[in-house]
Amino acid sequence: MQRKRMVLVAIAVAIATASSTCHSQTDTGLSFYRTFTKSTTGNGSVQVPSDGYGGLFELRHISSPLIGYEISYGYNRANQSISPEAGNCGYFCANPPYPVTASASDISINWVPSAKFGNLRVFGLLGVGFFITLPTSNQYDLNTIVRPAYLMGGGLDWDVASHLGVRVQFRDNLYKAPDVAGIYPPTGAFTQSAEPMAGAYYRF
Repeated sequence: MQRKRMVLVAIAVAIATASSTCHSQTDTGLSFYRTFTKSTTGNGSVQVPSDGYGGLFELRHISSPLIGYEISYGYNRANQSISPEAGNCGYFCANPPYPVTASASDISINWVPSAKFGNLRVFGLLGVGFFITLPTSNQYDLNTIVRPAYLMGGGLDWDVASHLGVRVQFRDNLYKAPDVAGIYPPTGAFTQSAEPMAGAYYRF
């Protein structure tokens, strides 16, 4: 009887270990995405970002369904136009729209809960970081702006080989619109930058 119990305990431990090993994963990923950023209005200004393309690098570790984390860095074009808000622009109503050429970087630390089903893994994303807007044109009174950002999203991993896989995901960044052009008052409003993306990862 005692031997039977020991065998059952050994089997249970082996199953638990196998399950944990199966779920755990450390990988690095590279994805490409399209940005869709919301326009903002406030303080007499209208800020209209241009949609663009970018790339994302991730370093991720998952040890259980509820314990997973990653560090990510993204880069994309962030051109925009700032203009007076009709009827609410005060002394600068006669100013023309001001186009700004810029790039944006986002750095974040994210919680990654997940569930694995065979070669597929469904995951969520929730994190915080910084959204950095850097004007690249040689224009008057432009500012580099760093904003705290909140990130949420989710996606799907598909293991296609022992160390390689395909990753599709959606990320949504929430942050205060950057006041890159000093000649207009900042809108003071929050904006969202949605990023549908696809790429690949390498599992160590």
